[in-house]
Amino acid sequence: MKANATQIRAAIEKLNPDTRLYLFHGPDEAGAADLAAKLGKVLGPEAERIDLDMKALREQPGRLADEAASLSLFGGTRYVRVLGVEEGAAEAIGLLLNAERAGNPVVAIAPGLKASGKLVKAVIAAQNAYAHACYVPEGIDATRLAANVAREHGLRLTGDVPQRLATATAGDRAILAREIEKLALYLDAAPDRPRDADGAALDAIGADLGDSDLSDAITAVVDGRLGDIGTELARLGEGVGVPLMRQLARRLQSMAEMRIDLDRGGDMDEVLEKHRVFFREKAATGRALRRWNGVQLARAIDRVREAERAMMHSGSAGEVLADAEAVTIARQAARAKG
Repeated sequence: MKANATQIRAAIEKLNPDTRLYLFHGPDEAGAADLAAKLGKVLGPEAERIDLDMKALREQPGRLADEAASLSLFGGTRYVRVLGVEEGAAEAIGLLLNAERAGNPVVAIAPGLKASGKLVKAVIAAQNAYAHACYVPEGIDATRLAANVAREHGLRLTGDVPQRLATATAGDRAILAREIEKLALYLDAAPDRPRDADGAALDAIGADLGDSDLSDAITAVVDGRLGDIGTELARLGEGVGVPLMRQLARRLQSMAEMRIDLDRGGDMDEVLEKHRVFFREKAATGRALRRWNGVQLARAIDRVREAERAMMHSGSAGEVLADAEAVTIARQAARAKG
């Protein structure tokens, strides 16, 4: 079954024992992880979680159904979480949905799956499964998300603080939660002792990272200015790896769309105007488009998105992955000069 945001949250808050699978697909991996964590909380603090990955599903397709039907080691509730689900999981998920019995819910996080893919369509067609598309919140949705997360921590965001937080974290729930936790700690806020959070408080914890700050670093990357990358990354500081990768992917995707128009014979100035490139980015974008071809852009987009997904996994190198990927993409741009 297909579920929108309201429907999937209602389904999680009141779990149906007949539902075997919750598939969260789409680019907002942090949002999917948040939904998976909420399901775990509904099951209770003693619930046992079994983690699987695509390697396990490929090598043993029947293991997913077996884990879903197995009793907890301690006799309590349990659930199965699968990370990085791809189309290759179709056999394992098919066995799960068609098994005689299950008992333990399965949460599958699939940032790379397309809504038009066979696996998502198969889950939508199943009556004992939910498929929910997770997209990075933007605009009013991102602002509303900031206010909602803050409310859970006993904070009432005032003035332009919701918009500033949404912009600073690029709609990433994980980073947003960390910044709000710092803000709540600074103001000694909690659900039982709510506090107002204004711009001064936000400035005090240093959470305001504007688009222009990220834009300068991203421009250095796509322009291949290796000598400036270290300075830009140091200026950004810690905690911006995911927003950096996400906005870099958006810039590269925009360039890929412009590259298509140029390859069809479009004029550079007209293409830049058509795609509404910000005036301060036109020169760098034009230079980049003259040396990046479509294949190179596609590869760079894949690499950046993979780095973003990797950063969300526990035990990863975190910010180091973002820095390394930024340097790698800049090197590719530098080699393409001339």
